[in-house]
Amino acid sequence: MDQDPREGPDWVEDAKTEISGMAKEGLDHPSSKPVIAGAVIGALAGGLLPVVTWPIGLVAGAGFALYQRIKK
Repeated sequence: MDQDPREGPDWVEDAKTEISGMAKEGLDHPSSKPVIAGAVIGALAGGLLPVVTWPIGLVAGAGFALYQRIKK
């Protein structure tokens, strides 16, 4: 049974590869803009919610957007 490489336990390696690609290529990397947009949306949501602060929302939003990019 063939498994998609991004669904296996190598997701950490995929995340490292994606993050290093974003660091090297900056905004030219295809994942940079969606991750930044996720961070902004998370920060705004964190600022509006009474329990969550904007830095936590920023990290959560960026992490979720990165996860969405990796699992594709």
